[in-house]
Amino acid sequence: MSNMKLWDSVCVTDPAAVKPITGKQYKGNSPKPYWVIRRATETFGPCGIGWGVQVVSERFERLTDTDVLHVAMVRVWYIQDGKRGEIEQMGQTKASYKTAAGGTMVDEDAPKKSVTDGMVKCLSMIGFAGDIFSGQWDDSKYVAWAEEQYQPKPDVSAILKGIATSTTLQLLKTNFSHALQMLDKDHHEAIISAKDKRKSELEAKEKA
Repeated sequence: MSNMKLWDSVCVTDPAAVKPITGKQYKGNSPKPYWVIRRATETFGPCGIGWGVQVVSERFERLTDTDVLHVAMVRVWYIQDGKRGEIEQMGQTKASYKTAAGGTMVDEDAPKKSVTDGMVKCLSMIGFAGDIFSGQWDDSKYVAWAEEQYQPKPDVSAILKGIATSTTLQLLKTNFSHALQMLDKDHHEAIISAKDKRKSELEAKEKA
């Protein structure tokens, strides 16, 4: 197996599953965690069977009188080509912090967020959402290309059937034109062949 086979198969992120980073001093984008979980399931199998997440350790660190950080060491394991792989990464979240208004905010979901953060970081190391973490998401042309990859693919058989069952020459012309627009050049030979065959049938029918 190519060393990049897994990476290449999971590195392109669906733009619909990307969200801007908020609440941080830096700007950027990140993949929605549940989308990453789904992609991991599509790739390895159900969570707990083909892959899984383990909390190796966790702790709270007091930074100031008001700011407390939750830190988790997370391990992601997965089965690929019959072999087990493991990655470990840190995840962290502010469990409490001073707000701009001077009050103290407590986040009861901090441990869950830290584990999720660590999980996404682990999966990114084997390619998941690799285009975001490698900076490609800063290129609008790349984002447009990524969006195309997640568009529903045309049903080739249905399109060819529409040509083959056109009831008039005018309808055949319309269906043929639409087919050329919807399908790439790799399918053009089949489209032209189906059109020519149906055209001959309809012309023979009109002469009869």
